[in-house]
Amino acid sequence: MEEEESVDVIAGSPDEPTTEQPASTAPPLNLNLLRTFLAVHQTGSFTAAGRLLGLSQPAVTTQVRALEQQLGRELFERRSRGVIPSPFADELAAGATAPLKALAALSGRVGPHGDGIAPPVQLGGPAEVMCTLVLPALAPVIESGVRLGVTFGMTDELLQEIRAGRHDLVVSTHRPRGRGLIANPLSDEEFLLVAAPVWADRIGGSQRLESEGPAALDGVPLIAFAEDLPILRRYWRHVFGTRLTARAAVTVPDLRGVLAAVTAGAGVTVLPRYLCVDHLANGTLVLLHEPQDSPINTGYLVERPGSNDNPHVAIVRDRLLDVGRTW
Repeated sequence: MEEEESVDVIAGSPDEPTTEQPASTAPPLNLNLLRTFLAVHQTGSFTAAGRLLGLSQPAVTTQVRALEQQLGRELFERRSRGVIPSPFADELAAGATAPLKALAALSGRVGPHGDGIAPPVQLGGPAEVMCTLVLPALAPVIESGVRLGVTFGMTDELLQEIRAGRHDLVVSTHRPRGRGLIANPLSDEEFLLVAAPVWADRIGGSQRLESEGPAALDGVPLIAFAEDLPILRRYWRHVFGTRLTARAAVTVPDLRGVLAAVTAGAGVTVLPRYLCVDHLANGTLVLLHEPQDSPINTGYLVERPGSNDNPHVAIVRDRLLDVGRTW
C-alpha cells in the first residue's frame, strides 16, 4: 500500500448548491486513512488490519488516530482483544465503502500491486464439505478466471481467522456468534445412521432398530469423527431420546475417513446424506434407520463486511449461495 495518494475525499454534503460558495472549512479526508479505517472496522483489530493492508500495527494505529483527530471523533473503543466501532464509525464505514470500491474499480487497482489482476479469494471450510460440494460447485467460476486459496479447518478456528482478515469467506457448520460477520444460510445437511451390508445383516436391519431402539446396537463398533462422538451423540439424543454412553472403536478427524472405514465393514456411524448418498445408491452402505424426523444441521456462508476491493469474492459468494440450495 502506498504511503499517500493524491486524491482526497472532501467532507461535505452532496446536496450543496452549485453556485459559488465560500471555501469549505472541512478538511479533506485522505483515502489511505479511510482505507485503513475500513480495514480496522472490517477486522475488528489493528493487528489484523495491518496484516490485511501489509502495514505494521503501529502504522495502522497512527493512521486511525490521524483520522480521529481530523474528524474530531473517536472511532473505536479499545479493548483487550481488538476494538469496537463507535456508532459514528459504523455510519462512516457504511458511507465510505461503496465510493472507495468504485474508485478502486475506476483506477484498476484490483490486485495488491495495482495490476488489475484480482488476488485469490481466500475460502475456508471443513475438508469434507469443501472437497465434496464446494470445490466442484466452483469449477465454472474457476474456469472463468477466479482464483482460490483454500484452507481446511474446524469451524471455530476458521471463524477466528476470518475475523483476523485471513479469509474472505468461510463455510461454517453453525451461525457465528457476536457482531462483525455476515452469515447467510447455505444448505441443510441431514444425518443418517449407516453401516456396510455385513453389519446391517448382523444387526437385523431397520426392523430391529424400530422395535428395540438403540439397544439393537449394543456391542456394535462405532466409528466417530471425534472422541466425544458429537454427531453420534446428537443422533441418539434427537432420534432415540437417550444419551449415548458408548465409546468409539475408531476415531477419524475427517468424515471421509469415517466413510471409508464404515464402507469397509468397520462398524456403524452417522454421516451427512451428501457424503454417503452414492454409497447408499450402489449398495455399499445400508440405511439402518428411517426416523420421521432426522437430525438436520444448517451450514452458513460467512463473510467479512466492509471494504473488499476484490470483485471475485462476490462471484464466489453468489455462486455458492445459488448452488447450495440444491445440496
